[in-house]
Amino acid sequence: MKGGEILIIGLIYVAVVSAHHPLSQDFIDIVNEKATTWQAGQNFHPNTSVEFLRGLMGVHPDSDKFLLPVDNTIMLRDGEIPEDFDARKAWPDCPTIKEIRDQGSCGSCWAFGAVEAMSDRVCIHSNASVHFRFSADDLVSCCHLCGFGCNGGFPGSAWSYWVRKGIVSGGTYGSNQGCRPYEIPPCEHHSTGNRPSCDGEHGSTPKCVHQCQPSYKTEYSADKRFGKKSYSVERNAASIQREIMTNGPVEGAFTVFEDLLSYKSGVYQHVYGKALGGHAIRILGWGVEKDVPYWLIANSWNNDWGDNGYFKILRGKDHCGIESQISAGLPKLS
Repeated sequence: MKGGEILIIGLIYVAVVSAHHPLSQDFIDIVNEKATTWQAGQNFHPNTSVEFLRGLMGVHPDSDKFLLPVDNTIMLRDGEIPEDFDARKAWPDCPTIKEIRDQGSCGSCWAFGAVEAMSDRVCIHSNASVHFRFSADDLVSCCHLCGFGCNGGFPGSAWSYWVRKGIVSGGTYGSNQGCRPYEIPPCEHHSTGNRPSCDGEHGSTPKCVHQCQPSYKTEYSADKRFGKKSYSVERNAASIQREIMTNGPVEGAFTVFEDLLSYKSGVYQHVYGKALGGHAIRILGWGVEKDVPYWLIANSWNNDWGDNGYFKILRGKDHCGIESQISAGLPKLS
């Protein structure tokens, strides 16, 4: 037995602490020995602190208490579910679906997964006539019922806030796009690069300012766009698939284990290391690779993480809880 394995003693699960730092080459080598459906490699600088990594996991442990009700009135596409589906290809005229954002040194994944999927859905439901990038900055700073800003939040509450209060536009850090672009800079996962290095210091939550940046000529209140309804999706793969192929990408939340940090390719299945916390992402499709069914997922750790910012995870087994907390909603277009 090596450190980090889960021992099953009767019905009692005992987690054994890994002897290696989760970003070390020794840890990555052990993962690659154990994993049969995916490959690990270096994404973060090996000196990145575990505290920093835990801080990226911004789904609060109480998020399941804030799940929205399932809405059985949503009309979903009938017929056979295809073996593979990719929202980027299904709606090629919606550019946000292809974008990978960066949450920076902030546990704002709960807000990122939400505004990314909301942006996609406005485009999809307007037949690609409306392009609006919802502001992660506005959501993470102004939704006080969504949790604790950079210290974690509740994905379900983010979608409810969209319906109740609306969210303004805002692009990535330094983009000067929209009303409230993201204020927290991205950091460099690798040992060399143009961004500042990722360290143990996490950014504080931006202040809620009901005002657009000076170069943006629309008033804050006039820039807000709203959701028509928000809801959870049933905890089964077929329901999630029908939701995505009908209405667009969804926000999901799951438990991140240390081995996912080093994901590079293939279909992820947890094999080694301990849990770091809950993380929110955007699910945009599914498929099958070497007979293993997967979800196609966009992460918010920049495009130099994983497979150009994306990863695949086992589908249909609620692996790491990936099918247990699916949040979504429909945009209000008029």
